[in-house]
Amino acid sequence: MEKLIKLEKEEFITAINQLGINDDFAYDFLYEIFEGVIETVISVIKASPNYKFSAINQYYIILYIVNEYKFHTNNLSKVEIISSLEQDEFYNFIASLCADKYLTNEQLSFKDEAFLNRFNPPISTLDLYLNFSLRTLSNLEITNQSQGLIRDLLTKAFKIGKCITTLLVSGFETEAFSTWRTLHENECLIIALIKGGDKAINSYFKHIRYSLAFRGQIKSKEETDEVFIQIKDEMHQHDLKSKDMKKFIEYGYLYDVDGYDKLENFKLNFRDGVENVAALRNYSPLYEMASEIAHSSPLLIYSNRSYFYELTIINLLESFFRLESIFEIFYKNSTNSVNYNNFKTLESLYLNQLKMIHQIYMDSFENNKNDVS
Repeated sequence: MEKLIKLEKEEFITAINQLGINDDFAYDFLYEIFEGVIETVISVIKASPNYKFSAINQYYIILYIVNEYKFHTNNLSKVEIISSLEQDEFYNFIASLCADKYLTNEQLSFKDEAFLNRFNPPISTLDLYLNFSLRTLSNLEITNQSQGLIRDLLTKAFKIGKCITTLLVSGFETEAFSTWRTLHENECLIIALIKGGDKAINSYFKHIRYSLAFRGQIKSKEETDEVFIQIKDEMHQHDLKSKDMKKFIEYGYLYDVDGYDKLENFKLNFRDGVENVAALRNYSPLYEMASEIAHSSPLLIYSNRSYFYELTIINLLESFFRLESIFEIFYKNSTNSVNYNNFKTLESLYLNQLKMIHQIYMDSFENNKNDVS
């Protein structure tokens, strides 16, 4: 083990100040905790010569100390905190927690070997694009409710995308694929609402209110009763029965998307409704497979990790391509030409790389697609 140059007290105080700890009366106590944890970690490493430990990260130890201190003193007065700091039991308790958590979570953490790390182009390029899109959306000035809804749905979709890439680099391929199921639901909803325009978006907000009434979350009984009268009246207009109320509340906004009645097998559900309106029913078999995994079928337990790794990348990218095209139009209509042209520069480089990556994975998957488990 390389000789550790321990942070001096002044350096330690600077670090905890940056993390929001400015209780000067706690500096000595916290630095003693820091020294104690360092000593414990070193002794454990020396006692385990056959285990390959990584270099001690003193700032990770500080993060554990600061967060434990904040958590256990959050509801205490200054007098109570000072009293606690004078007790050996409190010192031993915090020091033990921090040493155990640092060793177990950082040095002895369970890690499944992943197919990718965050620096590989399939992840790093997509994460770059997702981060750019999320920052851009958060800075846009929204002028109406319809814009706000599309912005919020796109934001959630790109956040789910980041969730999936995080799962992939952590070695959780089946979990990543089941999370794609949520992304698919989100993108289908966005596409359906954009097809329906303001009429469908206004109806979507109306059905949110219907859902609140159905779940008893509107405080006024009179208002709740009025909502149910409105629900039943609209259901009657569409020849729906009482048993269809929940489906109507959840999916009835689809009636306000022009052309819904011309769709084959249209019903008030996700697959025959939202997915159908979005023209993405070709993804139904994959959606069903992801649902099986989400509900702890044998596919979740006994599956070919390589199969679901490639399948997740492919479907994540395909969802992203559709969402990116929506984002481009939305951004063009919400910003100035300078910002939009800067975006097009980024798009021309990184979107092409992602399309190339998608093709590589498609070719590989075609050669191995029958090996599910």
